Amino acid sequence: MENDGRRKFLGICLAGATVVATAAAAYPVFRYLAPASGPSGAEKLVFASSELPEGEAKFFEYAGSAAVLVRTKTGETVALSAVCTHLGCIVQWVKQSQDFLCPCHAGQFTADGTVLSGPPPKPLAKIPVSVAEGKITVG
Repeated sequence: MENDGRRKFLGICLAGATVVATAAAAYPVFRYLAPASGPSGAEKLVFASSELPEGEAKFFEYAGSAAVLVRTKTGETVALSAVCTHLGCIVQWVKQSQDFLCPCHAGQFTADGTVLSGPPPKPLAKIPVSVAEGKITVG
């Protein structure tokens, strides 16, 4: 009789431990797969035009991810995601050749984000940008 009580108690403890272990293993998977919460639209960022000389790039964070602002030698201002479309590495600006290079697998992109060479399957994502009255507005 006493053994039945112990077995029932141990069964309840084992079931509880199993539930806790399953929840502990499933939570990180759920957080990884669930969409990020927070504001739906990214805020607008404003930079002074003087912060971005011709032929230069300025890296910054936009909508929780790395982004880059480029003023080409032709004077065009472009905003792009700085995350390589191959495996998510952060691209680097190569001033001499006026293009981006992914340090992970040598993916190469033009100043407007178009793929030049390497494994990236898509161009860098464009971010809306406008220039007016000496200010560059991203977003």
